[in-house]
Amino acid sequence: MDNSLIFFRHQLRQSMRAKRLSLSASQQVHSSHSIIPHAISLIESYQASHIAFYLPFNGEISPLPLMNTLLEQGKKLYLPILHPFTSGQLLFVNYHCKTPLKFNRLGIQEPVLDVRNIIPLQELEMIFTPLVACDKAGNRLGMGGGFYDRTLAQAPHIISVGLAHECQQVEQLPIESWDMPLNHIILGASK
Repeated sequence: MDNSLIFFRHQLRQSMRAKRLSLSASQQVHSSHSIIPHAISLIESYQASHIAFYLPFNGEISPLPLMNTLLEQGKKLYLPILHPFTSGQLLFVNYHCKTPLKFNRLGIQEPVLDVRNIIPLQELEMIFTPLVACDKAGNRLGMGGGFYDRTLAQAPHIISVGLAHECQQVEQLPIESWDMPLNHIILGASK
């Protein structure tokens, strides 16, 4: 990879993380609630009922209000966990309001692994991903670990939806060959 591209992507990650962390608590709450109508409409248009989400970390837009709404509608929700044996891979496990959580090695909350709650990737219909930055063409820049890119590459049937604050969208991202574009992006309005 070109060193100037590595540097630019690193700088962009730092800048975007600072932007989302600078949002006030009320802006974060408003943003996380503003995505609900669009997300529900999208889920209904695909008739998806097995849907993966994430738990917010480091200023990421929170999908929790949306997740609570979907749980009330009877949707099956799943959260990622770091694969315990295969580095760089994610497993997805069933989530409900009383799912026990722990912090993983990256400092991100995830469900406690119970193999009875794992869903095969082939059964997931839609995945809502966090991101650091996105562009108008549906490209996503993550934290740099490649977890979601690998997941999406393994399961191209899954409808991928990036969630972000409006301030995280740029005109065009510098992309690499392994970057997996998203099917949809929903931007939360902070005001």
